[in-house]
Amino acid sequence: MYSIKVEESFSSAHNLRGYKGKCEELHGHNWKIEVVACREKLDKAGMVLDFKYIKTELKKILEKLDHKYLNKIPYFKKFNPTSENIAKYIFDNLKKKISDIHSVTVWESERSSATYYG
Repeated sequence: MYSIKVEESFSSAHNLRGYKGKCEELHGHNWKIEVVACREKLDKAGMVLDFKYIKTELKKILEKLDHKYLNKIPYFKKFNPTSENIAKYIFDNLKKKISDIHSVTVWESERSSATYYG
């Protein structure tokens, strides 16, 4: 099995509903996103996928989140904008375009992340 990883980032604000603590208040993060794609066999060019293609599709999704208040985005009105749910949101939207997506990891700080595997 071969895998590749791309990283991007975006900034946004959110607050967690139903949470008792500092994160129930409005606050922001500079989120780092890692996307992993996997295939058992390489294509004719010897690649899993073109990095540029994954980055292009990922950036389209992140543009909808960048410098936004996540709680106002329809998906996050239904699902709390936790790192876990942000990872699933990105995964589900990216998977519509790229079937070989294996996982999405969302880093909300240098030492805290959540990963969603489809």
